Amino acid sequence: MQNSSLFCPSNVDYWFIYYCWGGFCLFLLIQVRWVSVISQRKIIHLDMDAFFASVEQRDNQKLQGLPVVVGGQPDSRGVVAACSYEARQFGIHSAMPSSRAHRLCPQAVFVAPRIEAYRAVSVIIQQIFRRYASEVEPLSLDEAYLDVSDSEMFAGSATHIAQAIKAEILEETQLVASAGVSYNKFLAKIASDMDKPNGLYVIKPTQGERFVADLAVAKFHGVGPVTAAKMHRLGIQTGRDLRAKSKQQLQAAFGKSAEYFYNIARAIDLRPVCSVRRRKSLGKETTFTTDIADINVLREQLIELSDKLWQRLERDDLQAKTFTLKVKYANFRQISRALSVAQTIKQPSEMHALLLELLLRVELGQQAVRLLGVTASGFAEQGLADNRGRQLELFDVSDKL
Repeated sequence: MQNSSLFCPSNVDYWFIYYCWGGFCLFLLIQVRWVSVISQRKIIHLDMDAFFASVEQRDNQKLQGLPVVVGGQPDSRGVVAACSYEARQFGIHSAMPSSRAHRLCPQAVFVAPRIEAYRAVSVIIQQIFRRYASEVEPLSLDEAYLDVSDSEMFAGSATHIAQAIKAEILEETQLVASAGVSYNKFLAKIASDMDKPNGLYVIKPTQGERFVADLAVAKFHGVGPVTAAKMHRLGIQTGRDLRAKSKQQLQAAFGKSAEYFYNIARAIDLRPVCSVRRRKSLGKETTFTTDIADINVLREQLIELSDKLWQRLERDDLQAKTFTLKVKYANFRQISRALSVAQTIKQPSEMHALLLELLLRVELGQQAVRLLGVTASGFAEQGLADNRGRQLELFDVSDKL
C-alpha cells in the first residue's frame, strides 16, 4: 500500500504555504502603499529668474531693459557669472569668457558682482520659503526645494502655495521667481525651467512618466553636456530611449550613475527634501591676470590660495582627508590631481605639503598657467568637526565671480 503522505500535504505543509502566501501579500501591500505615498508627495522647486542680473537691474533703473552681464570686464580674463534675459538673446550664458560675451553683444553692460547684495536678498526669499514649508532644502543663493506634502495651506494645494510664494517674493523683493510643482525633486526641478521667466509649471503623478518619455535627455537634471553626448552616441535621445535600456546596459555605460538614470527614465526619484545639507567639498580658485610660467611664483600663489581654503575650513569646522589641485593652462587645457590620506589634516602646513606635492605632478615649466584651484573633500564624519553641531553655511559663492 502506498504512503498517502507522499501525495497529500501535511498540516505543516499547509501552514508553510499559508505563511509564504501571507508574507507575499504583505510585501505587495507595502510596495503599493510605498508607491502611493511617494506619488502623493508635493514638492516645489523655486528658482529666481536671472537672479544676479535682476538684482542689478532692480537697484539701478538705468539697467532695466538692457543686456546686463554680471562678471568680469570684457578686457579682463573674467567670466560671466550671470546675465539678464536681454543678454541671453545674444547667446550669452554663465561661465562664458567675458571677452566672448562682449563680442556677441558689444552693447552689453558689464557689472561687477555684489555678493553681499545677493546674499541679503537670499535671506529674504529663504524666510519666505519657511513661512510655507518646514522642509526647505536650499541649493544656492537663489533656489530651493520645498516639501509641502503635509501643508494645510490653500487646502493642501501645492500649486496655490507656489503662487503665493511667488507673489510674496515679488512684493518683498521686486524680483521674479519661477516655480515647478510635482511629486518628486527631479520633476519639480525640470518643471521650474519649463516656463521661465515668471513661470509656474505643474507635473501631476498621472503625467510624470509620459512627460519624461518625451523629454530630451539633454534637459534632464543630472545629465550634463558630456553625458548627453555619450547618450546620443548610444542612440539615447529621449527619456523613452533611456527607459528602453536595461539596468545592466546602463551600468556598463555609466557606472554608478546607472541607478539614477534607470529611475528618472521612469519618473522615479525617492530623494527626500533635506533641510540641512552636509557639505561634500569646499574649494577656492583664482584666475591670474596674466599667465604664470615661473614655478616659484606658482608655488607662492598656491600657498596663498591654500591659506584662504584653510580659513574656510576652520570657519566651517571641517577637517578633510582629500585635497585636489586643479590647473588650467594658457591653452585652456585643464587637469586635476588628488591625494588622500588616512587621517584628517589638522595643520595648514600639512595641507601645504600635500598641495605642493600635487603641483609637482603637473607640467610645470612646460606651459604657462592661467588658473589654479584647490579643493578639500572627504570630511570627517564627526565633524563639523568636533561634535559641536554647528550648522554649515548653506550658501557659497565661488571665487570665479
